[in-house]
Amino acid sequence: MKLRITVHGVAYEVEVEVIDAGDGVPAANSTLTNLSSAAVDRALGRAPQAPPPVSAPAPAPGVGPGEGVAAPIAGTVQEIKCRPGQAVGAGEVLLVVEAMKMMTNITAPAAGKVKAVPVSVGDAVREGQLLVAFE
Repeated sequence: MKLRITVHGVAYEVEVEVIDAGDGVPAANSTLTNLSSAAVDRALGRAPQAPPPVSAPAPAPGVGPGEGVAAPIAGTVQEIKCRPGQAVGAGEVLLVVEAMKMMTNITAPAAGKVKAVPVSVGDAVREGQLLVAFE
């Protein structure tokens, strides 16, 4: 039997074989299309499942006094493109980190003024480590 299942707005066609037609499961020659998860739960005699909780989106990072940019990945600092006292614009590349032979540009999330760069070229950095502090 073929079923069409939609997950997060994406439809998938799957082929299934019903081995035991008991317990409210339709027989193999039944036609089912466009079933919602609630309909599947009802057909299988299961209690409806609550939708997953929706968390609020994280606030966009700003570059204000006392804030900074942290390493998104562990790696090695390959290049530093900013210096203390320098004004930077949103999206400007601050430094480059290499991880698994891939270069990752670390950019400013918003315009601001660089207070400190506590890392040097060649330093190994951990994920979450402060790379650039802002005034």
